[in-house]
Amino acid sequence: MYKKLLVATDGSPLSDKAIDQAIDLAVALKAQLFVFYASPSYPLPAYAGGVVYEPISKKEFAAFVTEEAEKILSAAEDRVKKANVACARIHVLAATPWEAILGAAKENNCDLIIMASHGRRGISAMLLGSETQKVLTHSTLPVLVIR
Repeated sequence: MYKKLLVATDGSPLSDKAIDQAIDLAVALKAQLFVFYASPSYPLPAYAGGVVYEPISKKEFAAFVTEEAEKILSAAEDRVKKANVACARIHVLAATPWEAILGAAKENNCDLIIMASHGRRGISAMLLGSETQKVLTHSTLPVLVIR
């Protein structure tokens, strides 16, 4: 059965639900859990009137996303360790989180991806997109979707 599970989180309450389900599954299967978080890539600078405008320096941006990732991954890892489950963290900068999720799962030889879905439909799904939908579409691994 499944021995290496990757759970993707964005720090939201819905992602917390996915982490809880991943912990329960890891306990039942005696599996290792990889907790994954993708920070957005550095924003492209804006050009106006021949002047380059960077809203934040690359150094400040790196510090900000690292701090945010640490907060999210530490909270998740604490919950996983309380359940006595082997845990590893994965943090990447990614313009396309769904590709980063699939890449991390492959790189770590995971056999199941667990993630939450807001279940958006219609126009909101089209406008906002769905990382979960993209993972489902492109994954060769099983994906457990939590709602």
